[in-house]
Amino acid sequence: MGEGILLVAHGSRSAAGQREMEQLSVLVAAAAPPDVSVAMGYLELSDPPAGLALDRLVAAGAREVTVVPLMLLAAGHSKSDVPAVVVEARERHPRVTLRYGRPLGIDHTLVDLAQQRIGAAGGAGAPLALIARGTSDPDANADACKIGRLVAEAAGAPQVVSGFSGVTWPDVPAALDQLHRLGASRIAVFSWFLATGILLDRIGNHTRTFSARTGVEVVDAGHFGPSPEVADLVLARAKEAAAGSVRTNCDTCVYRAPFPGVADRVGQARGEGQSHLALEHRHHHGHHAPSEI
Repeated sequence: MGEGILLVAHGSRSAAGQREMEQLSVLVAAAAPPDVSVAMGYLELSDPPAGLALDRLVAAGAREVTVVPLMLLAAGHSKSDVPAVVVEARERHPRVTLRYGRPLGIDHTLVDLAQQRIGAAGGAGAPLALIARGTSDPDANADACKIGRLVAEAAGAPQVVSGFSGVTWPDVPAALDQLHRLGASRIAVFSWFLATGILLDRIGNHTRTFSARTGVEVVDAGHFGPSPEVADLVLARAKEAAAGSVRTNCDTCVYRAPFPGVADRVGQARGEGQSHLALEHRHHHGHHAPSEI
């Protein structure tokens, strides 16, 4: 019986970002067992769409497919949009076993890799701005704050501010200004992103503008990018899903608990995110009741 792993990324308008995600897919395929097929699909902006990539795996003979969301934080894409891909695929391929892995999340592998990037850039011991992709999910934003503290501890940073590229606060200029007001004359910036792209370009513009305005040196420690460490973590997520041992945080998940301001999300149907795939899912297939993925 053929086995496959479908990696689902967000997608990017950036050709460089698309190349990095494809390079990660190649690394995952190289590290996977030889009898396991690995494919990449996207929610939007890049091709192929995730559903089509999954169909191709099945057409090539895969009868067991594990879907792994290439998301660093557990927000709407990994909680709603990618699960919608799995739900729809189960309808199209009832004889195929489809499993869903958890996002990469808060993991010691990523914290260690971020610490290495900061050290290699010469930013160890400097105040740290940890920049994540912002989201409307308070659970994911809280995780970004926890990640900032973990990376700061590992990198020996005396202060840390977790900032966001958009959607929520503090944004990048505000995060840098907070550290400046605390007395920082030199700041290390690490972007908690898998691949480069338009958002990383904007972060770079913000840091250069801030440095020119304040005279504060900014050490750009980069982002994760395609690496064997990330590839191994992706495979670990696929293996735990295949073993049936996926453990996700539900204590502060807005789809499980009625937190103030987002109480209407409890029990929300799959595919309620903002990706083009989610919109098409809702328009053409209707809502699915929440189900275990």
